[in-house]
Amino acid sequence: MLQYRRATLADVPLLAEWNRQLVQDEGHRNRMTLPELEERMRGFLEGEYTAILFEQEGVPVAYALYRQDADSLYLRHFFVERSRRRQGIGRQAMALLRGEIWPPDARVTVEVLVHNRAVHAFWRSVGFQDYAVTLELLP
Repeated sequence: MLQYRRATLADVPLLAEWNRQLVQDEGHRNRMTLPELEERMRGFLEGEYTAILFEQEGVPVAYALYRQDADSLYLRHFFVERSRRRQGIGRQAMALLRGEIWPPDARVTVEVLVHNRAVHAFWRSVGFQDYAVTLELLP
């Protein structure tokens, strides 16, 4: 069974390492070092973001980092530890977020890189729908 708790500043090293893995897994262009990711994560938690750490038998297995505005939530990070994927943890975590943590009437947005088809499929499978595509022109 999945339990959850609000992450604290003591969790920053773990969250930053998982953020580094998330960047790698997504194929994101972010090239921040682990110390830079730790500093940024600390800023998120000291600022307007909340991180929820999901655990199984006391062992951290996933996290969600989000910001709540007046009428919506922006899910900035959602990560399941690599060795725990494809076991239903992501679905369970989303069910807990939607059912126990977030306001039931909140609009939730998440950004997905276009090339990341598996993640697109996951988000659609838990109820998200396409809304917009951001285009860019590189120099």
